[in-house]
Amino acid sequence: MKTIYLDNNATTAVAPEVRDAMLPYLGELYGNPSSMHSFGGRVAGAVDEARQRVADLLGARPEEIIFTSCGSESDNAAFWSALQTQPEKRRIITTRVEHPAILNVAQYWERQGYQVTYLPVDDKCRLDMDAYAHALSEDTALVSIMCANNEVGTIYPVEEMARMAADKGVLFHTDAVQAVGKAPLHLGQSAIGMLSLSGHKLHAPKGIGVLYVRKGVRFRPLLRGGHQENGRRAGTENVPYIIGLGEAARLAAAHMEDERTRVARLRDRLESGLLAAIPDCRVNGDTENRLPNTSNIAFKNVEGEAILLMLDQLGICASSGSACTSGSLEPSHVLRAMGVPFTYAHGSVRFSLSRYTTEEEVDFTLRHVPSVIETLRKISPFKG
Repeated sequence: MKTIYLDNNATTAVAPEVRDAMLPYLGELYGNPSSMHSFGGRVAGAVDEARQRVADLLGARPEEIIFTSCGSESDNAAFWSALQTQPEKRRIITTRVEHPAILNVAQYWERQGYQVTYLPVDDKCRLDMDAYAHALSEDTALVSIMCANNEVGTIYPVEEMARMAADKGVLFHTDAVQAVGKAPLHLGQSAIGMLSLSGHKLHAPKGIGVLYVRKGVRFRPLLRGGHQENGRRAGTENVPYIIGLGEAARLAAAHMEDERTRVARLRDRLESGLLAAIPDCRVNGDTENRLPNTSNIAFKNVEGEAILLMLDQLGICASSGSACTSGSLEPSHVLRAMGVPFTYAHGSVRFSLSRYTTEEEVDFTLRHVPSVIETLRKISPFKG
C-alpha cells in the first residue's frame, strides 16, 4: 500500500539531494572542522558554505547563523540569552497559540518570577495587535511570536511587530520553524533580533537547527564548553547534518515559488473538494493569510483520532488538530484559543503538503475522506 504523506508540518522527507550531499561527510570526509590540518580544513570549508546557504535563504549574514541541534534548542537559547543579558527586565510577551517549544519555556520562566503576557487570537487565529501594542513596555526583556502557526497555518506580521518592539528598545524573537522555506524572509531588512528554524521541516534530517542572532544583539550561550560557533554554541559540529541543512536551504530557495503556487493550488483543491463533498465541515484559520501548504479542516461530530486511524488504514498520513490522547478529550490549545466550538474542534484534521505532493495523491484523498467521515458519523456519540 502506497503511503500518501500529508503531514509535512510534523516532519518532511529528506530530499535526495540532501542525502547525497551528506554522504561524503559520513564516510571519507570525517575530519573535525576545528582541527588545524588541511583534512579538517576541507570540512570546515564545507561548513562555511552551508552557513552561507542558510544565511542566503534568510536574507542574513553568515556570521549571524548559529547551528544548533533543533528548533527547541534554538528557542531555549534565545530565551536564555535575552533574559541573562537583560537581568533588569522582567517581562516576556508571547501568544496563546505558540508551539510547546515556546509555551513551555515561557511557563518555566514565569515560574522563576517573570511576568508573561500571552496574547489572545480571534476565531481565525489572528493576533490582537492592540493587545500587543498595549503589552509592550521598556521593561520587556523579550517578545517571542511565531512566524506562522503550525496547526492552522495563519501567518503573523512579525516584521511589523519587531519594528514596534524595537521602538521600545525590546528584543524580538520569532519561532520560524514552519515558515522557513515556505515564505520569503529578509532578516537583513527587518528588526527581528533572533529567529529559530529546524532542518527537518524543510527536507533536511532531524537533529539540526539554527538560531539566527542579528549582528549587534548581545548573546550569552546556553551551551558552554569549546570555541565552536564562535563561542556561541559549544560542542563538536554535527557536520553531515549541517551540510544537509545547507543543501536543503539551497533547494528551499529554488523551490519557494513552486511552494507558493503549485503546492498552494493542490492545497486549495484538496480543501475545496472536501468542503464540497462533506456537510458540516469548516476550515480553521485565516484562509487569506496562511502557509501555502497547510489546511486544517474541522468535521462536526466526529472524533479526530478515529479519522486519523481510518485514514492510516488507507495509507493516508495526516494529523489531528486535537491534542487528544488516550483518556483525554481536550482539543488543542490553539483551537481552544480560537474559540472553535467543541463539536468541530474535536474533529479537526491538519493536512500539510510539500513539494513532493502529487495531484494523484490529492485525488486519492478526496475519494476516500468523505466515506471515512460518513462512516464515523453513523457511529458517533456526538449529537447536535
